[in-house]
Amino acid sequence: MAENFDRNRDFDSDGGGEEVYSRPVRAGRRTYFFDVKATRNDDYYLTITESRKKLAKDGSPIFDKHKIYLYKEDFDKFAEGFREVVDYVKRHKPEFFEEQASGAVDDEFEKL
Repeated sequence: MAENFDRNRDFDSDGGGEEVYSRPVRAGRRTYFFDVKATRNDDYYLTITESRKKLAKDGSPIFDKHKIYLYKEDFDKFAEGFREVVDYVKRHKPEFFEEQASGAVDDEFEKL
């Protein structure tokens, strides 16, 4: 488990640790960022950020971002739950996946 991991103490002042690896996934008007970060104790965790481009009142572009933190002890359960719900949608609404480029969803999320 994460006995050496203090979530409050180990985050940098901007709310995140040292970035180790990043993988952006562009999906229409959204971009998802999968970032592996390290704490000061060299524990890894994952941040998943959804970024959506919007227009401000003056017409200039702004980015609306939502972020979740996923800790190493939860990786397998998260991946299992994600696969389960995607498989559910594939079984019940296969037409959603036929409209997309062949294998695009499977290619991106098979890595989980």
